[in-house]
Amino acid sequence: MEQQENAPQAQQDNAQQDDSTPVEPTTNNNVEVMPSTEESLQEAERKAQEHYDAWMYAKAEGENIRRRAADDVIKAQKFAVERFSNEMLAVMDSLQAGLAVETGTVESFKSGMELTQKQLSSVFEKFNIAEINPAVGDKLDPNKHQAMGMLESEQPANTVVSVMQKGYALNERVLRPAMVMVAKAKE
Repeated sequence: MEQQENAPQAQQDNAQQDDSTPVEPTTNNNVEVMPSTEESLQEAERKAQEHYDAWMYAKAEGENIRRRAADDVIKAQKFAVERFSNEMLAVMDSLQAGLAVETGTVESFKSGMELTQKQLSSVFEKFNIAEINPAVGDKLDPNKHQAMGMLESEQPANTVVSVMQKGYALNERVLRPAMVMVAKAKE
C-alpha cells in the first residue's frame, strides 16, 4: 500500500525533472524585515502622541475632580445650616405667636415660654448641641468653663461656686464656655 501512495509522488518528481525550466530551491519566507528608520520614527511619534493624549485626558480629569470637589465644599458650607435653620423656624413661630397674644396672663406667657424652650431643647438635641452646666463644687475645667471671678468659699480652691451663664457644645466642641464663679484659695 505504501508503494501505491509513493507512486504518485514519484511520478510528480519525474514530471518536474522532464521540464526544461530550472527548479528553484524552496526558501523559508519567515525572515523578518527590519522597518526603515522613517517607519520606526513614525511609529514612535504615533505612540508618543497616544501617550500624550492619555496624559492630557488624565490631567483634565484630575482638574475636573478638583473643581467638582471645591464646588461640593462651597455648597456644603453654604447650605450646612439649612436643616438647622428649618428646625429653628418652628421655634421662631412659637415666639411670634406668644408675642401676638394681647390679653395673656403671666401663667399663659410662662407656659408658652416653657413650650418654646422644650421646642428649642429638642432642636438642640437633634443637632447634638449639649448644655455645659457644671454643678456647684465641680473642679474648674478651663476647656469648658470661663472663670468670671473668684469668691471666698468653704469649697476647695478652683471649684465652681455658681454658674452665671450656661455654656454649649456642638458635637463635644465648645461653642460657648459656661461662665462661672470659682472658689478662692484660702489664705
